[in-house]
Amino acid sequence: MAGVFEVEVDGVEHDHGLGHHDEPNQVDLSHLSPEEKWRLEHARMHAKHKGHESMHAEMVLILIVTLVIAQLVLVQWKQRHPKSYNLVTLFQMWVVPLYFTTKLHWWRFLVTWFIFSVVTAYVTYRATRKPLVCTTPRLVYKWFLLLYKISYATGIVGYTVVMFTLFGINLIFRIKPEDAMDFGVSLLFYGLYYGVLGRDFAEMCADFMASTVGYYSASGMPTKHLSDSICAVCGQPILVDVSEEGIIENTYRLSCNHVFHEFCIRGWCIVGKKQICPYCKEKVDLKRMFSNPWERPHVMYGQLLDWLRYLVAWQPVIIGLVQGINYILGLE
Repeated sequence: MAGVFEVEVDGVEHDHGLGHHDEPNQVDLSHLSPEEKWRLEHARMHAKHKGHESMHAEMVLILIVTLVIAQLVLVQWKQRHPKSYNLVTLFQMWVVPLYFTTKLHWWRFLVTWFIFSVVTAYVTYRATRKPLVCTTPRLVYKWFLLLYKISYATGIVGYTVVMFTLFGINLIFRIKPEDAMDFGVSLLFYGLYYGVLGRDFAEMCADFMASTVGYYSASGMPTKHLSDSICAVCGQPILVDVSEEGIIENTYRLSCNHVFHEFCIRGWCIVGKKQICPYCKEKVDLKRMFSNPWERPHVMYGQLLDWLRYLVAWQPVIIGLVQGINYILGLE
């Protein structure tokens, strides 16, 4: 369908047919290349915003002030009321991308989001039940550790594809750069998003289970005696000695001499972001615990997810607030 418009550049109005179809400067957009269309749209945008420099400066000032104030408010909220802050952040992390992906009809994301939500809701339900079923802690850590590994691997593959595309390696396989970049960015998005959600839900479940198991109280004193043959995380017997090699999993002893299933304590520290002993709350030495250099990036990856949480959960809210202020003040 043909389309035409007019722009005004350098004070001279150039008619491109927006209501003036009988003039010679008329341009039919249907016969233009994408690059020419972009240039005309760019010229129209400049003509529309010409003379609005003071308005644009005011909008930039509003953006900067809002970002600074919002950051201060979020920091104070997180320090004073961490539980409510984490709960609201988790809810936004879960809902905000759903709104945009539904609007953009990203059905693959919606399918994965639905599967993740159903399984995680069931696992979270099991973790919040009282009394706690003895098999629940291992179910919780199995699911979130599996989710963590999948999201980590997906993010690494996506990042690798993006880097290969930037270096032109995709041309060896005759893959278009835009297709390779879209694929890599999509994998990176999936990995980081579900990595963030998984860690947040895991932390919430870990808090519920810790209070239900009842090995420590808010004062830091244990309210329940821990047997040497019982894992404080899952409450199940420890069948493999610390010095022995297990078939399914090994047994791990912390610096405080408390013994756990290796699978449980790794899930507690890495997936659940707990850097204390589940029994006595002594600080866990992660460097000694993860002596393998291939496992250390997992801790750094967790820090990256913490930063990304702010970007995904709160940045759209702040931008929406800025747009609302601009609308109230009549700024465009």
